[in-house]
Amino acid sequence: MESLSDVVNMPVLWFSALAVFAVIIVQTVIYVGAARRAGPDVGFTKRDLRESFRAGGVAAIGPSLAVVIVAIALLPLFGAPAVLVRIGLVGSAATETSSANLAAGTMDAQLGGATWTPEVFAVAFTAMSLSGGMWMLATLILTPMLKRGDTKLRAVNPALMAIVPSAALLGAFASLGIAELPKSSVHIITVVVSAVVMAGCLLLAKALHAPWLREWGLGFAIIVGLVVAYFAHGAGMGPAA
Repeated sequence: MESLSDVVNMPVLWFSALAVFAVIIVQTVIYVGAARRAGPDVGFTKRDLRESFRAGGVAAIGPSLAVVIVAIALLPLFGAPAVLVRIGLVGSAATETSSANLAAGTMDAQLGGATWTPEVFAVAFTAMSLSGGMWMLATLILTPMLKRGDTKLRAVNPALMAIVPSAALLGAFASLGIAELPKSSVHIITVVVSAVVMAGCLLLAKALHAPWLREWGLGFAIIVGLVVAYFAHGAGMGPAA
């Protein structure tokens, strides 16, 4: 019988991980090329495009750090190939572990425990993959439908579609942040400090006419939040009241 280490590092999983990242790279090249071709038609100069690509790349640094932390957290459970496959597609530790935990529970097993056998891993990883696959399929099907709705709303009230996406993003991220607050005082401090750092970067960017601060703000907020969370946790702060 193969050991858990042999199963989580099977060549087919490594091949799948490399295939996923190959698709991501190809998509990136296609989208960048499309943006360059469409830029002149919407009044974007080459300089505007360079600044947009730079801003996007810098803004991705902060979230990428979070994805790295998610990967490190999942490595002991699922091994490198499976983590690379899942993080390359989803990137949410909560989503992945909840799917795996539910699947393991059907076999009276627990993640990372003595009952975490190769068979349980196979079932859990299948559940994770199906969960991510259905998420991507739903996105593929619903996106064209939402686009048609967007077109109709723009025809009725163009200003509305300038507000709705911003409000949706604000509501989504606010709900995620608020959901962390009841967990412990460490979560409260981390959320508050991160918000203050982000607000400070935005204010300084405006006052100093330094656009790069706006671009780097998310990364600074995440890094400072991680440092504060580390020291707050080390101080032994208990659950929130």
